[in-house]
Amino acid sequence: MNIIRISTDNEISIHEFPEGSYREQNRKLQELIGPQCELYEHVMPARLYTEFGAGQKPTRVKGACISMLIDEEGHYHNLADNLAGSYLYGADKHGCMIVGNILLVGEVDGRDGIDFCGISESQFQMLYPRLEELVKKAGGF
Repeated sequence: MNIIRISTDNEISIHEFPEGSYREQNRKLQELIGPQCELYEHVMPARLYTEFGAGQKPTRVKGACISMLIDEEGHYHNLADNLAGSYLYGADKHGCMIVGNILLVGEVDGRDGIDFCGISESQFQMLYPRLEELVKKAGGF
């Protein structure tokens, strides 16, 4: 299953959700977010659900719910603004920009709680073209 990365340079890319232990998965997710990322933050950006129609509530269906991962300490690292991520987060309304690269990942309600996973195929097919358009627009801001 795939995840989506949007960089501060307005580049969108597709990656496989990492396999392995939780530690191995977390390390790979941190690397995809950026070389300085030691701790990522789980964000549920409103526009991802209200305007883009992404699933918002984790279920037992892998990847039916989508969330965003960002560098928790990105502001301390003086990372560049992520215009697409900031739009999804509603920064134009509250002024808190998303900085650094972002990952859009799936979630699943597992036996031990909520886990990250790849995005379901149906959510991916619906979401990716709309995110491509957002990234093109963000490049013109």
